[in-house]
Amino acid sequence: MHRLFIVSFCKQFFLGCRKDTMSCLFIYKFDKLFIYKKLQLNLCHCSELVDKNFMAACHFLKDRMAEVASPNKDMRQVLMVLYQEWFRVSSQKDSQAETVTLYLREVGYHTPTLLRYIVNLADGNGNMALHYSVSHSNFSVVKLLLDTGLCEVDHQNKAGYTAIMLAALTAAESPEDMAVARQLLRMGKINARASQSGQTALMLAVSHGRTMTAQVLLDCGADVNIQDQDGSTALMCACEHGHTEIAKILLDRPECDISLTDKDGHTALSVAMKASHSDIVELLKARADPATVTDPTAPL
Repeated sequence: MHRLFIVSFCKQFFLGCRKDTMSCLFIYKFDKLFIYKKLQLNLCHCSELVDKNFMAACHFLKDRMAEVASPNKDMRQVLMVLYQEWFRVSSQKDSQAETVTLYLREVGYHTPTLLRYIVNLADGNGNMALHYSVSHSNFSVVKLLLDTGLCEVDHQNKAGYTAIMLAALTAAESPEDMAVARQLLRMGKINARASQSGQTALMLAVSHGRTMTAQVLLDCGADVNIQDQDGSTALMCACEHGHTEIAKILLDRPECDISLTDKDGHTALSVAMKASHSDIVELLKARADPATVTDPTAPL
């Protein structure tokens, strides 16, 4: 039986293997424990799995970063190779964490100064690999990217969304996936607003009926009273769309302010009444001050 040993270097994922072994080991840090996952590969073949043109582009770029802002023809070709291969490997629905690890290992070993740049590459829509892996619910790749400690998790794409906002729209089905989602929420600005609408991750989760996600966001510090550009709150979103269970979760928060009004003067109660969501109306009335409930001037 081949003996294995692990060599760890700071916040990078590839862990070297003995030259006489037939396995590569990958470390994933999880709740201060290290889980070791074997990928049965001959070590001498590991580098061969990484596209040679991609690595050639990395070597070309490593001492020419100052030229990236105003690239000449050669630099544009190099950047095209780099972008196409990185997003092919890291950002597809079926992208494999093991393959992404191999690429990060090669970059970290041969051109370590490029590792942060590669991890945070953004395409023409402003999306990074983190945006895509979150959108695809590919949480094994999400964790891999987060564990580098290099991810700019608050980067907004051209639509104004961060990875946290996109996480509010995806489904983390397993406990392991939910743990990665929580890791993402802890690492970024959970109350950041989308640049175009001013909505937060909580508002997005509420609007799309993501009950469990809304609960996790609140547990991680999401502000229930933030208002978007129209003055709407997460509670108003629940009232408009008729998400009764989410309205209950929001109203269970002592700090939830039901008296807030949007730019048209509507409260959560008037929004629920206008949308004829009677169950939510009753919840709000039970929480409301009697004077608020009987106020004849409240807009409907």
